[in-house]
Amino acid sequence: MRFTEARAQLETALRGPLPGSAAQQQLAPIPARTWPDGLDAARVRHAAGLLLLFPLDDVAHLVVTLRADTLRHGGQISLPGGVVEPGETLEQAALREAHEEIALPPALVRTLGRLTPVDIHVSGFRLHPIVGVADERPALRPADGEVARVIEIPVAALLDPRALTWRTLKRDGQAYQVPTLVVQGADIWGATAMVIAEFLSLLGWQGRSSG
Repeated sequence: MRFTEARAQLETALRGPLPGSAAQQQLAPIPARTWPDGLDAARVRHAAGLLLLFPLDDVAHLVVTLRADTLRHGGQISLPGGVVEPGETLEQAALREAHEEIALPPALVRTLGRLTPVDIHVSGFRLHPIVGVADERPALRPADGEVARVIEIPVAALLDPRALTWRTLKRDGQAYQVPTLVVQGADIWGATAMVIAEFLSLLGWQGRSSG
């Protein structure tokens, strides 16, 4: 997929209604997790993640990171991002965290809009995805101790039905069937995959049944 085409599609799609949870559920683990009974909503922490679209030879790419093993959820694929600090907008938080994690200069990024938040029940976060574009490929580097690897993925590889497979994950005595995108040597699943599912839906992806 050409960068200019993807950018134009995103700009148009983000002016209308979002695909929302229906798109996210295409790559959600089965059965779904829920918040514990009696959870105080005020205790849910807010985080922002950046979906950065950029060109490499005019081919649309997306950036994800492999989390360092020392972190919570270490060894998993995530979007650049982190906790929203007091006084920050979601966009400011996403860009600050991306700068800290992968040395992305905020001035290179134009934010296009927000996607539907995703609740990460296992860690008590509500993730707010922010879509941004850079009109040139940024020079990225992983932050020591936080990011093991920066991965630049062609959007076309994520749209390829052959990228989707299923894993079985056991947690707290429960077995989960987990749809997983396998691209560039990375397994993308869980909240990150759910966010990417809505992002891909803006670009015409019809869901796992289409493949």
